[in-house]
Order: sequence, then C-alpha cells, then structure tokens
Amino acid sequence: MIHDPLYEPAGHLLTPVDPEVPQRAARLRELRLGQAPDAEFDAFARDLAEAARHLAGTDQPPFAMVNFVTDHQYLGGLYAPQAPGADAAGAVELGREVPLDHGYCPHVVVRRRALVLDDVCDYPRFAGNPVVDKLGIRTYVGAPLIDRTGTVLGTICVIDREPRPWGHPGLGLIKERAADLMQLIRRREERQA
Repeated sequence: MIHDPLYEPAGHLLTPVDPEVPQRAARLRELRLGQAPDAEFDAFARDLAEAARHLAGTDQPPFAMVNFVTDHQYLGGLYAPQAPGADAAGAVELGREVPLDHGYCPHVVVRRRALVLDDVCDYPRFAGNPVVDKLGIRTYVGAPLIDRTGTVLGTICVIDREPRPWGHPGLGLIKERAADLMQLIRRREERQA
C-alpha cells in the first residue's frame, strides 16, 4: 500500500495538507480577523442561516458560520439554532475554536472552490468526519473567502442535521454570500488603512 499523506490507511480522509497556513495566518493578523467573536459576522451567519432555511423550505434554520482557518478553525461568525425543546442555554453546541479534522471547511480552503454535500453520508471520503457522530451533521455547503491578495482566509458554510438537496441553488447562494462577506471585509480593511 502506498502511503498518501492526505489519507489514513483505511481510506478515511484526514485534514488536507495546506501549505498556505503561514501566509493565511499573517494575513488574518493583518486584517485583525479570526481572533475573537465578531458581532457583525454573527449577524452575517444568522442572515445566511435564514437564507438557507428559505432555500431549503424548512421551518428550522441550519447552522451557519464564518470560519477562519489556520492551524485550527476559528468561528468568527456563528449561528447555531436552538434545538426544539431546548432552553436558550443549550442552543449552541459548537465552540468558537474547532479542530481542523472536524468538518469540511479545511477541504474548501485547500481546494479554493465551493463544496456542496447534499448528504455527507453519500460520500465515503466525508462520511467518517467527527462532526457526523458528534453533532449529527448530514449536509454541508461552503465557499472560500478569497481576499484581494489571493489569500484564502477561510470559508462561510451552512451545515444541518438533515440531508438537504442544495444543488445549484445552494451553490449559487453560498458563492454569492461569500462575495458579499469579502466586500464587507474589504471595506473594513480600507477603514483601517
């Protein structure tokens, strides 16, 4: 068997090799992103969740995130819906810092392209991810956040506990919203200059 550093022996996908981490970390520091929760990004995530809920035609919005990826994932923006019957204290199951092997955003960052997984269990490479068992995640749609320097800062994404037929409308939504967020980040950078 040939050893491939991107995969475990049993074919389970590990975190992809990402040679751009040092450049990304420096750029995030320069932009002052990915170090603390951000109310504007939380509001963005909430709006993204609502748009995804509308697109999917569901009553309950999904999780939505603004995720900055270096040697870990930092959710600078987070919307986590309250589980039915839970009180507000039990609404957020995700912390702001997430290991690289949890979720699909590191793959989007390395690919530099959006990723749509209507049902993660349909993809053997992704079905064994820890978020499937720990959070019951069954669907993912995410897009990279590529800034004016060409640096991929991270992603925006939507995840849910039910499979969703995102298809082309979901892909269009996530790419459009990633472009919107990059405009917001660009305006912040201009104000800082």
